[in-house]
Amino acid sequence: MITPPATRTILRAEGFSCPSCVEKIEKQVGRIDGVESVKVHFASARIEVDHDASKVSVDELVKVVDKAGYKSTPSAF
Repeated sequence: MITPPATRTILRAEGFSCPSCVEKIEKQVGRIDGVESVKVHFASARIEVDHDASKVSVDELVKVVDKAGYKSTPSAF
């Protein structure tokens, strides 16, 4: 079976105050089935997520970031 290429979703987040926030978000989002990688950019408040769009939606990613305690929204860039 051929695996479809991952979808890259970029979220803009609010509420970062320290580097441990980055670890918390990466850990929470990284646990989701279908997420291949997650990278949080502290300085720009960007969250880059490579995921299988058939397993996890952008809305689900936003909800998990919210559960971790941070507000996020999908970004076009």
